[in-house]
Amino acid sequence: VMAQQQEKRVPDGFKVLTEGKASILQRGNDVFYNEAQVTNRDLSTAVLRHFLPILEKEKKEGVLKKSRNKGAPGQLQQQPPKAAEEGAPPDAAAAFNPAAGARLLEGLAASGLRSIRYALEIPGVSRIDANDLDRAVVESMKRNIEFNGPEVVAKVQPQCSDARMIMMQSPLVYDAIDLDPYGTPSQLLDSAVQAVGEGGLLLITATDMANLCGNQGVACWANYGSYPIHRPYCHEMALRILLACLETHANRYKRHIVPLLSLSVDFYIRVFVRVFTSPNAVKDSPTKLSHLWQSSGCDSWWLQPVGEKKVNGNSVKYTPAHRPVVPERCPETGSGFLMGGPIWSEPIHDMAFVEGLLQDLERDKDRYAQYAKLKGLLTMVAEELPDSPLYYDLHDVCKTVKCQPPKSEVFRSALLNAGYRVSCSHANPLAIKTNAPSSVFWDIIRCWIQEHHPVNLKDKDPQSYLVKLLSKEPQVKANFARNAAAMPKSKVEGGPRYVQNPAHWGPKSKHGRPPVQPGAAVQQQQQKAKARREKGGKDKEGSNEQQEVGEDGQEPDVAEAGAESAEGAKVKKQRVE
Repeated sequence: VMAQQQEKRVPDGFKVLTEGKASILQRGNDVFYNEAQVTNRDLSTAVLRHFLPILEKEKKEGVLKKSRNKGAPGQLQQQPPKAAEEGAPPDAAAAFNPAAGARLLEGLAASGLRSIRYALEIPGVSRIDANDLDRAVVESMKRNIEFNGPEVVAKVQPQCSDARMIMMQSPLVYDAIDLDPYGTPSQLLDSAVQAVGEGGLLLITATDMANLCGNQGVACWANYGSYPIHRPYCHEMALRILLACLETHANRYKRHIVPLLSLSVDFYIRVFVRVFTSPNAVKDSPTKLSHLWQSSGCDSWWLQPVGEKKVNGNSVKYTPAHRPVVPERCPETGSGFLMGGPIWSEPIHDMAFVEGLLQDLERDKDRYAQYAKLKGLLTMVAEELPDSPLYYDLHDVCKTVKCQPPKSEVFRSALLNAGYRVSCSHANPLAIKTNAPSSVFWDIIRCWIQEHHPVNLKDKDPQSYLVKLLSKEPQVKANFARNAAAMPKSKVEGGPRYVQNPAHWGPKSKHGRPPVQPGAAVQQQQQKAKARREKGGKDKEGSNEQQEVGEDGQEPDVAEAGAESAEGAKVKKQRVE
């Protein structure tokens, strides 16, 4: 009956798209919709279903500290004003009873699909402010809200305003704020850390991976206040840059962040962080951020905290960091260094939260279309070393020394046998996360080459980085005997790990633009090349026109972001070139 009623209500020219319990009306590309982001929406729904009961329990038990601010100029207020000020967006400061349930904000709601899913699938939510700046989009959102029935109409409040204005006029109001922009979220972060309530959750997406991964370092600096270094660990570095940016914004208001989950997925990153108010905790922030020293001649890197904390009994002293953590030249190759950051160098996940989320996901697996992918991501996160930032890419390391790479289990065994810890990373299936210093890492590589795959150095320049790396005698004798702990538990059990996506799964055109059709960009480039040849131009690429576009047929600017995706590394061992 419901299907028949919906069929009658579908306007001419529209089609119905269903995801989870929500259905929306879609016509062409009038309103932005990307089916690839179903992973994002499934994940966010699962996180909120797990998080909101925790928050509610903390509120009831009085765990969360109440704000002491009294509304003085420049200070945050615990409750929004009773009435909106002149010029304020509709409902931005409407009266709300926190006891009625959780209040959420989706700052860039587009079709409203995410907010509708939250209203239908997350218990304990009483109000969701779904905002978009485009009036035509908001009209479409209203149509979708009504299309989903009275329960959604009662909970989801559509708004047409600047998301920053809504958040600035609603300090400490929202239990969770979801920001999923088309590009960088940097302009939204300052107001977001003010609008989220005590202990509340920020759900932030960034899709400007070309910037965050180091292809456009200056743009990353302008947006996030951090300089990226383009190396194999770039996807985890991107997460840490965003977390560092959130932390510095929160610090301005005597607040700080606690990451619950930070993921590099496909062509974007997604972080879930709690925000708390504590002037004392803010003093620790410089110790949580680090500059990154990257060797120019090899894959070695070092982290140097921005600040130091010294505790002597009841005395606590904060100081700037003392001296560089690296010598003047790279100890392995004699090369110089690149200096990046600052980045977040504390854990990027709360492992207890991740374990609870995995249990909820398993219990509710029929709810999520992307269950297998979410299970794989969270399983790999649960196996990561929480206190070992960044990682090495085993194949890239072996490419540096021109040797055949060992199997991952063999190399991990050598690290374990040497007394160090090691794990994989959700961001790259070839990643080696370890607490071993770079000198030990390279000693194991040298032992592997000496024992299994000798490299001929006779015709090599004695001053080359390769010769300098391999001419050193190992100080640590590697033991490559198989260690049972080297095999990840998830691999032994045979569950999902790095789940591949369907074809043509990636970024989409911004709303209002013609959709990108698979293969269309390839045909366009081939036609351009043919026209150049006909005009007598010399086509240096010959029949390789497809190199000018993404492998999935996207236009170059779209493919560039897609090339930064973690999934690209997972499927074809790609990294940004």
